Amino acid sequence: MRRLWGAVGGMALLLALALWNAAELEDFTQRLSDTLREAEQRVEAGDWAEAQDLTKEAKTTWDQRDLWLHVTLRHTDTDAVQTGFDQVLALIDCQDQAEYASASAQLLQRLSLMAAGEQLTLANLF
Repeated sequence: MRRLWGAVGGMALLLALALWNAAELEDFTQRLSDTLREAEQRVEAGDWAEAQDLTKEAKTTWDQRDLWLHVTLRHTDTDAVQTGFDQVLALIDCQDQAEYASASAQLLQRLSLMAAGEQLTLANLF
């Protein structure tokens, strides 16, 4: 009986950690997305320097969580986001608004899908 309760306790702990991780990832990606959307607004207003600062801020925030992200997520997903940040920053340097808008939308979509993939839903379980 003791083993059973130990196993149940272990499973409950793992479930709690998974739920915490999903909630933390949702909050983290939402903050990044908000910053990137603000950068998009700056580009639309023609303020490329502020857009670059905001995007670099978001990338720095991403980089600070690199270990956690690589431990808990698929490497292809994290690498795609990293590449997306690099691409968006390069397009800000070129000041190519059309290409920037496309790359920024793709980066925002990747962040959204990454968070959605970690949520406890029937679609993710089966």
